[in-house]
Amino acid sequence: MIELLDKKHNRNDFDCGKELLNNYLKKQAGQDQKRKLSVCFVLSQPVTNNIQGYYTLSNNSIPLSHFPENIQKKLPKSYLSIPTTLLGRLAIDKTQQGKGIGKILLIDALKRSYEISQEIGSFAVVVDPIDKEAEVFYEKYDFIKLPDSEKMIIATKTLKELFG
Repeated sequence: MIELLDKKHNRNDFDCGKELLNNYLKKQAGQDQKRKLSVCFVLSQPVTNNIQGYYTLSNNSIPLSHFPENIQKKLPKSYLSIPTTLLGRLAIDKTQQGKGIGKILLIDALKRSYEISQEIGSFAVVVDPIDKEAEVFYEKYDFIKLPDSEKMIIATKTLKELFG
């Protein structure tokens, strides 16, 4: 079951192979939640509460000028920044990699983001892949790269086709 991170979850043994993502979960995710900077959702094992994977979501915006021309033309010029949802981090423990958990967490994050967009405006879900491997992962799910940026997006309109 995917649920909000809380004290019952064992973060200490989590290792996705990327120190930045390990440290975030172990040292910062709980504080970010308390401060309402982001929320962290985890998939954990039932008895041990060992975290198999996690992702974070938060509000975000992207300057209109950072979108491709074809998208800019469809958006009102009165918006200097376009509201989005940031899928800030997504990581899978090394013991669970290659088992489809990344896909499960991504779909959960996108579905949750779509549902939230029904109540709070969000044009797209944004990711900022940590490396080439992550970029390839998001490309498989139809995220497109923003010009002159490492960021990638999937439009909420696309999510409506999946979940609406």
